[in-house]
Amino acid sequence: MEQKRTALVTGGYGAIGQAICRQLAEKDYQVAVAGRNKMKLQRAVEEIIQQSGNRAVTFELVDLSEEQSIIALSERWNGPLHVLVNNASTTPRRREENKEGVEMQWATNVLGYYRMIKYMHPMMEGREDARIVNVASYWAGGLDLDDPEFKDRPYDNDTAYRAGKQADRMLSSAFAERLKDKGISVNAVHPGDVNSKLSNNLGYGGFESPDQGADTPVWAATAEELKGVSGKYFEHRQESSDNFLKDKEMVNRLMEICERY
Repeated sequence: MEQKRTALVTGGYGAIGQAICRQLAEKDYQVAVAGRNKMKLQRAVEEIIQQSGNRAVTFELVDLSEEQSIIALSERWNGPLHVLVNNASTTPRRREENKEGVEMQWATNVLGYYRMIKYMHPMMEGREDARIVNVASYWAGGLDLDDPEFKDRPYDNDTAYRAGKQADRMLSSAFAERLKDKGISVNAVHPGDVNSKLSNNLGYGGFESPDQGADTPVWAATAEELKGVSGKYFEHRQESSDNFLKDKEMVNRLMEICERY
């Protein structure tokens, strides 16, 4: 029997994340739903199995804001990994820090993406059509690499979110270059505008369903026409010009900063 392709999705029990997981399960992927709340993970797995009819759905308990938790996930991962979808994000209204003393949005939304790629990509090497999809946003900009954790300026969760999503798009470009020779493609996408806890914390609603929000990330993870395509940014299944990717000096500085944490 041919082995299923395996996908790991962070933030897998959120509105968009669970829809991504279910759509991948419907495409007969073996899906690992990743997050830090065990009860929510268990509930999401049960719902995805029931809705998709695919029983090859499991969960991975991991705190994306903490490096040691991500390292532990990489060490216990058993088997190949074909698709990694970095989707987990947080938008606390007040400045918070993780156990390592790092501001929570920077730790989760940026370092979480960086570390998942850093520690999980070895399981993707040598796999046919291995893909990393970074769920970013068109709502991006204002990244200040001199003060990414808002230590020297007033914290604003919307400003921090926009900066983090700019960083996620830039990380996609950087890793696309670094993983090119390993046969792993890396792309960033804007999901749909979905009413979720994240958008509500930013003061927004949303006009698209979770399935609509998941459509472009799942397309980027599975579409045959994107095989071998890397270092791009997509909105609504269309490639979009991204000026953030053109600033190579800033991209390289971002990677250096992430590595120092």
